[in-house]
Amino acid sequence: MMAQYLELKQKAQDCLLFYRMGDFFELFFDDAKAAAKTLDIALTTRGQHGGEPVPMCGVPVHAAESYLAKLIRAGHRVAIAEQTETPEEAKARAGSKALVARDIIRFVTAGTLTEDSLLEAWSHNMLVALARAGGVVGIAAADISAGHFELIQVEEDALGAELARINASEVIVPEDFGAGWLDAIIRPKAEFDSQAGEEALAAHFALDDRGALSAFSRAELAASGGLLAYLAHAGQGKMPFLKMPVRREVAAHLAIDQATRDSLEIVEATGGGRKGSLLHDLDRTVMAAGARQLAQDISAPLLDRGAIEARLALTQWFHDAPLLRSSVRDALKALPDIARALGRVAAGRGSPRDLGQLRDALDGARNLRERLALQEERPLLLGRLLPAFDGHGALVDLLLRALIETPPTEHAQGGFIADGYDAALDQLRQTSRDGRKAIAALEARYRDQTGINSLKIKHNAVLGYFVEVPSRHGDALMSEESGFTHRQTMAGAVRFNSAELHEEAMRIVQAGSHAIAAETAHLEELTEAVLARREEIAATADALARIDVAAALAERAAEGGWCCPAFDDAPGLAITGGRHPVVESALAAEGERFIANDCALAPDSRLWLVSGPNMGGKSTFLRQNALIVLLAQAGSFVPATSARLGLVDRLFSRVGASDNLARGQSTFMVEMVETAAILAQATERSFVILDEVGRGTSTYDGLAIAWAVVEGIHETNRCRCLFATHYHELTRLAETLDALSLHHVRAKEYKGDLVLLHEVAEGAADRSYGIAVAKLAGLPPEVLARAKDVLARLEKGRAETGGLAAGLGDLPLFSAALDAVEAKVDKLRDKLSGLDIDALSPREALDLLYELKREAGEDS
Repeated sequence: MMAQYLELKQKAQDCLLFYRMGDFFELFFDDAKAAAKTLDIALTTRGQHGGEPVPMCGVPVHAAESYLAKLIRAGHRVAIAEQTETPEEAKARAGSKALVARDIIRFVTAGTLTEDSLLEAWSHNMLVALARAGGVVGIAAADISAGHFELIQVEEDALGAELARINASEVIVPEDFGAGWLDAIIRPKAEFDSQAGEEALAAHFALDDRGALSAFSRAELAASGGLLAYLAHAGQGKMPFLKMPVRREVAAHLAIDQATRDSLEIVEATGGGRKGSLLHDLDRTVMAAGARQLAQDISAPLLDRGAIEARLALTQWFHDAPLLRSSVRDALKALPDIARALGRVAAGRGSPRDLGQLRDALDGARNLRERLALQEERPLLLGRLLPAFDGHGALVDLLLRALIETPPTEHAQGGFIADGYDAALDQLRQTSRDGRKAIAALEARYRDQTGINSLKIKHNAVLGYFVEVPSRHGDALMSEESGFTHRQTMAGAVRFNSAELHEEAMRIVQAGSHAIAAETAHLEELTEAVLARREEIAATADALARIDVAAALAERAAEGGWCCPAFDDAPGLAITGGRHPVVESALAAEGERFIANDCALAPDSRLWLVSGPNMGGKSTFLRQNALIVLLAQAGSFVPATSARLGLVDRLFSRVGASDNLARGQSTFMVEMVETAAILAQATERSFVILDEVGRGTSTYDGLAIAWAVVEGIHETNRCRCLFATHYHELTRLAETLDALSLHHVRAKEYKGDLVLLHEVAEGAADRSYGIAVAKLAGLPPEVLARAKDVLARLEKGRAETGGLAAGLGDLPLFSAALDAVEAKVDKLRDKLSGLDIDALSPREALDLLYELKREAGEDS
């Protein structure tokens, strides 16, 4: 047995091996130690290997899914080794002492899950494969639990943002990919070949003409080859259901990097988990598929104005018809999760209950389609969705006739095929029922015949049917003339068999086994009927999810008094009465009101410099406008009285302080890295929010960096930007930057206390109120008094010397400084290009180097 285990363990490699032994999955050696620690179960030993006790632990087969869930969440991967023959087959093959054959039937990993108990119902479970070809990176992303499959091609510098959008559970890369920052599974390089990928796609989707794959790049085909090879490995040849891959254009979506996603808490709050995120506040979906679609929508807002407005029109339609919206949501709420039920069926792990869920969902979709088709003036998007509900009538009718109302999750015991569907099956069931009646009558006759009123006919898995009497009556049935045969003596009872009982028992067993075999055959037929329409069923699931999202967004808009945003071709942003949705909900729960604020960015006022005290609401104001942009381009109403904007191509947020100790980066370093990414990538159509840039270093360095960043965004990036700061010296930039305007969050001091008004007003703040905020925080009086004294002296010195910004009055403009740098570079370039290097003596070359160094402005 141990030799067989070690052979399978070698095949499992770095995965934990679940080795089936009877009713348990056993783990040995280091696997047992790791599993026992993660699962908090007992670690024992079994025999010896190499002279040492073998560590062992196990989990019951019937509860394996719950243990698998804990192991996967802890980062483990698991190989499932099942018995591939029965003990009887093993004996027939190799004698009475033969070891039952076992083999790995499946690898369970974070990206290859299909079971509901192992998945989050409201989020996609994405498996991603990466490959390089032709100087770009190909991404193949799939959620096998729902059949989702997309291919993307990105430049190297855009890979991080795209992976942040996908939020993969598992990433696989070829051996030479070389991305140490990725926590990826390394796979053989040969699996990521573009030609092999094309062949794998053609084979998987049974494509006679490969023209359908011509739109995909070499990098995308290579990534898809790696993904399909990994799925074949994980399923040990059994492939899951995947829809035909869709090519996702990166340029079709609002680009959002990981730092911005974390800062804005789009789908996950800063502390981890969904609660407190934008998604948690926004989600009013009633279907799991709708929740997954909503998360995908706000993770990848659109850049196509027509597509955005189509989504908004459908949401508006539901918003304006509350009774219809309520009835549609009630109908959707009753529908099972079609996509995941189909995924399990296609993966060979489906159950009669999955078929019942598909039946009920498709029947409900048919009824919903009839109801919506009666509505007048339907939105264009709804008109495109409704045909996806058609064509399932024959399949639904088949499943309605074939299955009982509530099929079980297990099929081994039968009982899921409805009466009247198969006359032969009905007869077998009747035989079984008649046999049980005959046994009941036989029990009554035996009682009369023997005079033992406590005689009973029972059944168990070992003996089958048997007669049982108390021990005191056992002798009466032991005689040969009694007609009974002794089977077993217990502590308080004796068990017997009889020829009549054996005959009836055989009739029942045979009828039962034949009935189960018939039901199993019907299950296979029904599964084939479902899989024959899997593409159409998947399209229905997608359409239901889109309708659920639109109705849910309408519900949220009606709850919060949100407005429908409008779009312009010009790169502006005009928001009246804007609010932060998550903060507003949190305040409402405490009985408080959110203070709404306006924001108007236009070509002549595209950069707002926002000053004011801590706790005054600057960061909230910045974030709320970024979230309004995101929601609008995702096709949602927004928390404002009105909103009009030009499409944003990239969204950047540098708000909040954090360090990255794992990468050896301080808070200031993280801030600079994120700011550098913004300055390098933001375009004129981008929207940027920056909060207190430069605060993590010395005052002079911080002010200098903040000053240069503001000028760089204004002169070079020329994007829409909200820049919050405590450096009041930056307000002097309004004198030289024509598209910069000054704003502040209002605050007042009343009887020595600070009153924060949370209102954004024009002009610069008169002071920072830092000491007043410190008083609110509870600093001791003696510390506050000392701080006031120090502040007074500092302010006096500033008045005398000009303060931090002294000497900046004659600073050349940012553009002029850039021109000077370029001129110096051009002068050096011209001088170098005119050199005849081969004619220079060593001494002349050295003198020339010193001369070039002096001209470059360096010290000699």
